[in-house]
This record gives sequence, structure tokens and C-alpha cells, in this order.
Amino acid sequence: MSAEQVLWEYDAVGQAELVRKGDISPFDLVEAAINRLEKVNPQINCVAEKTYEQARAAAKAVDRDAPLAGVPFAIKDLGIAQKGVITHSGSRAPVFVPDFDSVLTERYRAAGLIPIATTTSPEYGLRLMTESAAFGVTRNPWNTGHTTGGSSGGSSSIVAAGVVAAAHASDGGGSIRVPSACTGLVGMKTSRGRVPLSPLVTESWYGFVVDHVVSRTVRDSAALLDLTHGPDPLAPYAARPPKGTFAAAAARDPGRLTLAVYRGSPLGLEISKETLAALDTAVALAREGGHSVEEIDLPYIGRQFMADFAGSVASAVAGLLRMERVRNGRDIAGDVERASRVLGRYGELRTAGEIYAGLERLHAASRQLISETAKYDAVLMPIIAHPPLAVGAMNPKGADELIENLLDKLRLTWLLKFPQFFGQLLDKSLWFTHWPAIQNVSGQPSIAFPVHLTETGLPLGVQAAGRPGDEETLYSLAGQLERISGWDKRRAPFHVPA
Repeated sequence: MSAEQVLWEYDAVGQAELVRKGDISPFDLVEAAINRLEKVNPQINCVAEKTYEQARAAAKAVDRDAPLAGVPFAIKDLGIAQKGVITHSGSRAPVFVPDFDSVLTERYRAAGLIPIATTTSPEYGLRLMTESAAFGVTRNPWNTGHTTGGSSGGSSSIVAAGVVAAAHASDGGGSIRVPSACTGLVGMKTSRGRVPLSPLVTESWYGFVVDHVVSRTVRDSAALLDLTHGPDPLAPYAARPPKGTFAAAAARDPGRLTLAVYRGSPLGLEISKETLAALDTAVALAREGGHSVEEIDLPYIGRQFMADFAGSVASAVAGLLRMERVRNGRDIAGDVERASRVLGRYGELRTAGEIYAGLERLHAASRQLISETAKYDAVLMPIIAHPPLAVGAMNPKGADELIENLLDKLRLTWLLKFPQFFGQLLDKSLWFTHWPAIQNVSGQPSIAFPVHLTETGLPLGVQAAGRPGDEETLYSLAGQLERISGWDKRRAPFHVPA
């Protein structure tokens, strides 16, 4: 079997086992990943920075006793520091070159992982499609005319293309789960505080953002969380410790679980038949696994909840642009994309009292959600309301583009203070992804799994949200559904090795 076939066939745990047995060397594995990335990237555009020479040097020096020694990896170009590696954050604004590693980067390296590239993101992770003025369109290996999702779309693209088995990702409003749903991957949005973001930041977006990976298999997601979770002295909080290892949870039978399914839209917007079919597939798999499933509603998670979430993010963007102005010694508003500029200006219009009141409403709804769903081991719900969109489908066109231009050039952002105008913007921004922000606000873990292929052959995943701090139950459930369905053997029909 060639090294490229190893990349295609084996997950990260499997690749590490081959390295451990001496069947393949770390250098050959890394070189194969670099060669495959060079071959496929012109079609999918998933790379922000290439770190090939650092990867080759690391492959020669890696500790063969490390649990994932020699396994090629990729790191998202947003929210994580690699010493000496340029960070663009998906933007044309001046770059940041850290002189330190994030704690998570250190843990990846200690595990034996070898980063070969940084992966594309939309500007500051603000879109759930990975398209930016800085890097262009990142494409889906299942069909390059369609989106790979966002904001971790570069990571999902590089994994779905068979270059690496897993890649770093982050999630502030669905940015691990949406790309997973679009590209047929597993993506765990971890509990708040499970993985530290320090020392780059203590928290991001009021604690909404978490970091982990997208991967082809449940066991890789679990194994990587075992190797990277845990408190850090600079982190402001930590999730409760697991009872055992996440890998053991993923491998064991979950027993009979009590599950719920939520089919509604928090925004009251259209949900496609394909999305509901994917949810039905997940329910059928759960019942085949011996679990009970009850239909529920979440009436307190509605338009006000989503508006408060969006308003909080706008204020965070405003703060980020202020910090970047200080770092660069000048205003960078002219460097960023129009949508980011408008969102930041809207954030500046919100008073501190409005922001705080919105956060308090979000926390109150989260407490109600956690309390009322505590009797369920997990709640199944969609991630994306429609199959993976055609590239460019979320770009404003016609009247929408005219309005955004007027908001920007004439500085009419104050119109968004009117609920009618803001509601229209909310619907246009979130009509593809109604649900993922719920768990970012509540801090609950939620795992995306690739249960469905559409009639046109595109992946369409759904999610299972769990109790705070209980990734183990989710991994156990997802591992069982993976064994029943065999989704871990499913690959994008894209540059299949001979």
C-alpha cells in the first residue's frame, strides 16, 4: 500500500499504529500528505499558509513514543497561535506573527501530530461559508461547485479530500459542526472550558467559542480530545473532568439511552426535505441502536434568542476591530470586508447596557434549556437547513447588495437599531444555519455526524447535543451509530488513489 493510500484508508489512530509498527515512517507519511495537498489544493483552495519545511523537520525529529507520532495534521488560520507562522484570520488586514505557541498547539505537538499547513477561514470566522476577499472560495471535495461550510471550511475540506485524517477547527456559532455537516465528517463542539484557548485569549465571543477538530471517525475525535483537554493556569474556567477517557467512551456500547428530537426552526424559517430526511435517518439509526426517541419543542429558543446572539457577536467584532486598530497603530476598517465593517459598526451602536441585557436573556434561556432537557441523554436536531449550498449562494445580490452598500458607504448602520431591519439581516445571515448557535450560548457539547447523503450525492449531517460536560455519552452514541451505519468508510469521490 502506498503512503497516499494510507492517508486515504486510515484514520489518525490507524496511521499512528502503522508508524508504531514500523510499517511507514513519519517522514514518508508527511511527504505523502504534502504531495497530495499540492495535487488537490488547486481545486479546493483550502490552504492559508504552507508549513512544509517545518513539517519535514518535525517528521525527522518526532518522538516515536508519542501517541500520534508522525500523523500529518492541519491547523485553522484563526484563533490559535503557532510560533513564527503567519496568521491571517481570513482577512486582508495586517497579519499577526506570534512569537509563542498556544497551549493547544503545544498539546498537538506533544501528541506527535505534524502540522503541514494552516487552513482557510472566512474573515474572522464570521460566515458559515468559507469564502473571503483574502483567499477566495474554499470548495467541497464532494462537489467543488458547493460550499465546504464555515468557518472551519478549510479544515473540513483538507480532511474530506483525504490529505489529513483530522484538522484543528473552532466553533463560535456552528463553525465545527456546519463544515462537518457539509463534508461528511465528525465534529465535536466541546463543552465550554474543555480545551483552553490561552495564552492567545482567555475566552472569545463571551465564551461562545470552543476549539477541537473535524475528523473522519469518532475514535479520532475522541482520541484527540483525550490528548488536548484539561485546565490551563491562564484559563478562566474548565469543564468538569470526564469519568474515563473519551476514547473508551467512543468504543463502548452506550446502553439504552433516552433521546429527544427537535425538528423546529428557532427562526421560523424554511427547513428542506433533505434536512428532515437526514434527521429521520439519525432517528432510525438511534432506534436501531435500541434507544427511545421522543419529539420535543423548544419554544423559548426563538427569534429573540438568535437576535441576542447576533448582537453579542456584533459587539465582539466591534471590540476586535478596536484592538486591531491599537495593534496596528491605525484604523483597519478599510482593510476588512464590507460585511465585517457593517457588523462592527452595528456593534459600536449597542450600549453596554443593551449588550449586558442581551447576554442575561441568553443565559436565562440557556438555564431553562439545560434544565428542561436534562432528562434526555442527548437531543437530536439539524445543523444546516438545506443541503450544502452552491458557492457564492450567501453573497448579497441585487437589492440586498445595494442595501449593504448603502449601510456601509452612507454609514446608515443605525437603521439596524430598528427590529424590522435587523430581523431581515438576521434571516439573510442565518437562513442556512438556524440551530448551531444554541449550544455555543449554553456551553453544552454537541457532536455532528454524517448520517445522510442527498439525492445528488452531497453529505448532510445532523447533531446530537448533550448535557454540559458530558461528551462521553455523545461519543458513545456517535461511535455506536458509526458502527451501525459504516459512515467512517465513506469518502468523497475526489482524486481517489490508484
